[in-house]
Amino acid sequence: MPKGDFLELLNLLLNAAGQTLWMTLIPAVFACILGIPAGTYLFAASPSGIRPRPAFYGKASRVVAVFRSAPAFIILTLLLLPLFQRVSESGAAIIPLSFGAVCFAARIVETALSRVNPGLLSAARSMGSTDFQIAWKVLIPEALPNLVSGLALTLIYLIGYSAMAGAVGGRGLGAAAVHYPFRIDITIAAVMAILILSEVVHWAGIALNRRLRAAR
Repeated sequence: MPKGDFLELLNLLLNAAGQTLWMTLIPAVFACILGIPAGTYLFAASPSGIRPRPAFYGKASRVVAVFRSAPAFIILTLLLLPLFQRVSESGAAIIPLSFGAVCFAARIVETALSRVNPGLLSAARSMGSTDFQIAWKVLIPEALPNLVSGLALTLIYLIGYSAMAGAVGGRGLGAAAVHYPFRIDITIAAVMAILILSEVVHWAGIALNRRLRAAR
């Protein structure tokens, strides 16, 4: 490959990767700020939770299931992209990605908390702990390794969905992979970059999970 073409490809990939990271990290922040409390409340309201509310849990669980699904994400992206592209080309996909990330993280958090030993919750309750204290001082610390793995999975989910958003009109590596049909080198390089980003997050999550378990 001529040096000029290589530099052009590298510059294109760096710009696309920067857009993908922007489209991933902002929704990830929302996933942490909103998804962790939402998931904790979902678990608390579940039949095995600390404050069961079956009717509420059934409805909330269905909403979470819908918005974390791929079809709902694609529909939401197609509806919202034309509106937000007027404001920001690379930031247009952040809104649907944030919706999906919060719901995905909420389900992950709920699953992680459900694996905590129920005996610990009973012991905390017998000592007079409030629901908030049980959630903050027992549930989250005990589930922390699984929460870290779950949030890493959320990041991988966001990288994949940001690529989908790029393919249907957004920006980032997904757009680079599909918008140059006569440049197979760009498509392959963009796909490889997406896979590398996902693998880096995956192994970082595993390493942090092991460190947290070893520190106990």
